[in-house]
Amino acid sequence: MKIFADFHIHSYLSRATSQNMNLDELSRNAKIKGLNLLGTGDFTHPTWMKELKEKLKPIDNSGLFTYNGIYWMITVEVSTVYEKKGKARKIHHVIHVPSFDIADQIIDSLSKRGDLSSDGRPIFNNLSSSELVEILMSIYKDTLIIPSHAWTTWWSLFGAFSGFDSIEECYEDMTKHIYAIETGLSSDPPMNWRLSKLDEFCLMSNSDAHSPWIWRLGREFNAFDLKKPSYFEIVDAVKKKDKKRFIFTVEVPPEYGKYHYTGHRNCNISLHPKDAIKLDNKCPKCGRKLTIGVLQRVEELADRPEGFMPKDAIPYKSLLPLYEIISHVMEIDQLYSKKVMEEQDKLIANFGNELNVLLNAKKNELLKVTSAKIADAIIKTREGRVEFIAGYDGVYGKPIFDTYDESIEKRELHTQKEAKSLDDFI
Repeated sequence: MKIFADFHIHSYLSRATSQNMNLDELSRNAKIKGLNLLGTGDFTHPTWMKELKEKLKPIDNSGLFTYNGIYWMITVEVSTVYEKKGKARKIHHVIHVPSFDIADQIIDSLSKRGDLSSDGRPIFNNLSSSELVEILMSIYKDTLIIPSHAWTTWWSLFGAFSGFDSIEECYEDMTKHIYAIETGLSSDPPMNWRLSKLDEFCLMSNSDAHSPWIWRLGREFNAFDLKKPSYFEIVDAVKKKDKKRFIFTVEVPPEYGKYHYTGHRNCNISLHPKDAIKLDNKCPKCGRKLTIGVLQRVEELADRPEGFMPKDAIPYKSLLPLYEIISHVMEIDQLYSKKVMEEQDKLIANFGNELNVLLNAKKNELLKVTSAKIADAIIKTREGRVEFIAGYDGVYGKPIFDTYDESIEKRELHTQKEAKSLDDFI
């Protein structure tokens, strides 16, 4: 059975999230997207946990639950803030467990370290990453712990301002219990493959959705092929990097992420790493410190050239949400456009769900439903033939569908594009 899973999402009880992040809206939109398994998110929050217990029904001894036609796994993202080696560390982690009983034990233990009712994604001050893992392992040895959006400039394992240079430095002797990392929107597998020290870890992808709309939910996800849905099968496939069961991830092109390039939003400055380094990572307009992008951080730590692919790497597919493809083609720069929604909904109604449109619909079939420009953009996105103005310092990147050089050979790997010269930016 094919499982399309987005494990890292939030509820309406997390900060900066939509009030529509409830079980009904999440499950409704998951079906429209084409997902069939969601992480609950936020299980440490007492209000959300009460709702989960009332509505989710366990599926035999699978470690999964069901509600409104969707499978659910009990998950939460937590934040650890502490000092190590004279530097403030701010790391996010996604925790996965197979039962309410185990979740309750985790809640009981973590409630002694911070206020669980203040935020669906709780913050624990003076709790290190290794201490967190030690606590979780003492409760349940098959808890799956994933460093969230591992490369994002802020709040991440490899973050430029408050992270570490290696997984071992972060988790110390608890590294043996870390089996995977989350790539995040601004990195993709080829970027991670450039670090040989990551070869033993599985690469996972999730949306970190703060709203239930299908251009947020499932914009990145994990695909499994299992005999039957099971927490234990999924965790085992992740631990073993089993390509027969963990068949691929779906990634947003990293250039589209908000922290891919180095830059300074207030001054509209976006720079390729080589140009940022020439400026000593200072804004050429105001002189302030630039926000280091994920691409530059990868360059700092990489020990392999672009294009390297480990033999046991799990495949990936690169996609953009359908709404955002349509909005850029139509040149409508706003969310919730009625015109874009109507075009999106028409395609989804015809092909069953969004993933069928993005992954499977043939061009001649698309042309029966939508314009040639939109059909062409969908195919180009699927084949990795889209150029981008890269995102930086909290600004999303922008796809440009009509400038791709068709003479460039189609590539299976989406390697980074050459940036313009420094003069073009300043």
